[in-house]
Amino acid sequence: MNKELEHRFVTELENNQNIVHKVCSLYTNDKDSHNDLFQEITIQLWKAYPKFRGDAKFSTWMYRVALNTAITLYRKSKKRVQTQDYDSVIHKIKTNEYDDTEEKRLKLMYDAIKQLGDIDKALVFLYLEDKDYTEIAETLGITEVNARVKMNRVKNKLRTILNP
Repeated sequence: MNKELEHRFVTELENNQNIVHKVCSLYTNDKDSHNDLFQEITIQLWKAYPKFRGDAKFSTWMYRVALNTAITLYRKSKKRVQTQDYDSVIHKIKTNEYDDTEEKRLKLMYDAIKQLGDIDKALVFLYLEDKDYTEIAETLGITEVNARVKMNRVKNKLRTILNP
């Protein structure tokens, strides 16, 4: 590969690396797994970059590669590394005037999202990233109508999980 291509890739990766970190956070439970997945996604992005035609935005293409890589690795391993329970470490960051209500709600929401299937998890992730249904559909390789229908079903699943 030539230096110009390499430079463009590195620049795009640096500008959009938060996408990869967010995907890693969604599909891993600890720092080492996060770093391993980040590295694997970066490798897959680099391998696929010469074929990136620019038909979609780089970030959309990056979401697709990152999510596909995470889902593929998750399905291969089917292992979940147990991490330290959130409640056992919350006292380390609490202060007297700190209101952790929102943090607890977010934790409940992320716990519920982690119970979803791979595609549903990716769908919610993109939705929470404020992607419109056109971009969600393009990223996941489904129709826009299908993305809307799936999202409504996922919302109902999440309601059931959060309000048993």
